[in-house]
Amino acid sequence: MPEKFIHPVRIYYEDTDFSGVVYHAAYLKFFERGRTEALRAAGVHHSKMLQRDEPLVFAVRKMTTEWIVPARIDDLIEVRTEFTGAKAARFFLSQEIWREKTLLARAEVEAACMNMSGRPRRLPQDILKRF
Repeated sequence: MPEKFIHPVRIYYEDTDFSGVVYHAAYLKFFERGRTEALRAAGVHHSKMLQRDEPLVFAVRKMTTEWIVPARIDDLIEVRTEFTGAKAARFFLSQEIWREKTLLARAEVEAACMNMSGRPRRLPQDILKRF
């Protein structure tokens, strides 16, 4: 997997407020898409996680976000995602959203691996090695 995974996103009207500026909560969706696509590029598919002997899911446990410059309607942005570590039942990512050469937002994410009852589970070795 490349050091940073890049996922392009176009800003649509539904992502913005009345002035054409991206509403702050929309960035959380963009970060989620970036994480999901980075996992997929690493060979970790949510649907396959549910088909394991013990079905597993990932959930964001902690996220620190900084908004720097607003994105606007019709912008083409890039969500850049990098896996930065893993231990036991958790893994960590650093994410940034860019418009060309301008950093718009960044997030530090801690995600947890859980079973379908919400109990923490160690990251399986086959998944851990992909990070």
